[in-house]
Amino acid sequence: MKISLLKFLILYFSFTIELFIGIAVAAPEPVLDTSGQKLRTDVKYYILPVLRGKGGGLTVSSSGNNTCPLFVVQEKLEVLKGTPVTFTPYNAKSGVILTSTDLNIKSYGTNITCDKPPVWKLLKVLTGVWFLGTGGVEGNPGIDTIVNWFKIEKAEKDYVISFCPSVCNCQTLCRELGLYVGDDGNKHLSLSDKVPSFRVMFKRAPN
Repeated sequence: MKISLLKFLILYFSFTIELFIGIAVAAPEPVLDTSGQKLRTDVKYYILPVLRGKGGGLTVSSSGNNTCPLFVVQEKLEVLKGTPVTFTPYNAKSGVILTSTDLNIKSYGTNITCDKPPVWKLLKVLTGVWFLGTGGVEGNPGIDTIVNWFKIEKAEKDYVISFCPSVCNCQTLCRELGLYVGDDGNKHLSLSDKVPSFRVMFKRAPN
């Protein structure tokens, strides 16, 4: 019987408890960009690696000959900043992006040819690996949209992006995202216990 990604994520908790990492979080605080300014909901940012020399910023790209869906991958060249994104928290009243807060991530760019919404979501299931891609929806927090919600967490002086949604009263995967090399040779932003956390920083992009 075919099972949806949403049901799989929830049921997976019951059967594979060792894959869950409880992410210890402090009180939410403003996320800062590379200039020390607070991240805001109406501003576009590049997501760049803290460790240099192994690739550039995050972008979205098709796989093979398929134009949809688009996957979230790292640019192969360090000089490339990637595709800018915006962050929209489930409660965006203040306009400031805080750590440990559920939010949607939306990509912008001329390379987006897929007709699906460029909102990030957990998209593809391999053996213990969930790729991130586009096709999510903004808003409507709850169990039906759980795969669309992510968080920015503090990691010492850096940041990581995690999937640990608290938009519903349910148990699901809770893990920091890392880079997984797919069969296409791209480094996919992924949720997996097979890859280390991908530390990032945020650089303001031209609006």
